[in-house]
Amino acid sequence: MTMMKRRSLLKLGLGAAVVLGVAGAGVAMLKPGLVDGGKKLSPGGRQIFAAVARAVFDGGLLDPRNEAAMKALLDRLDQNIAVFPAAVRDELSQVLSLLDTAAGRFALIGLKSDWATVPTAELAGVLDALRLSGSNTRQQIYHALRDLCSVAFFTDPANWAAVGYPGPREIP
Repeated sequence: MTMMKRRSLLKLGLGAAVVLGVAGAGVAMLKPGLVDGGKKLSPGGRQIFAAVARAVFDGGLLDPRNEAAMKALLDRLDQNIAVFPAAVRDELSQVLSLLDTAAGRFALIGLKSDWATVPTAELAGVLDALRLSGSNTRQQIYHALRDLCSVAFFTDPANWAAVGYPGPREIP
């Protein structure tokens, strides 16, 4: 049996990193997560956030069958993303473009199902695993997906009553 030498192992690791980096950049260029100058979700990005919203708000805050409510949430998400600094939008676009591919979705978050067909319970379990992961990258992906959905939901004053928030107080 031939043992791999340390130098060969390092070359293999460096080569794999370069290949993955080039592949990831290629995916991001061919299928970006954000469009219109990085200010709106691509169709794939909208599908990702629609699925995440179903899992985050499962239980009554948002009826995923209500297409108008889901479209309004995704439109508010576009409005929020549009005011992010360019560097943040670029990073978000890269993550979304990777999550929009089967290989990227499985490698980054361990999700085997497609965003359009993933059962809510399965996605909720994946999100929980991301939240509890020992990997900072996986935790950051969780917080980005969950927090952006939450911000888009709660920027609509019509949703405040559902959680008992009376709205901002008037300052005398």
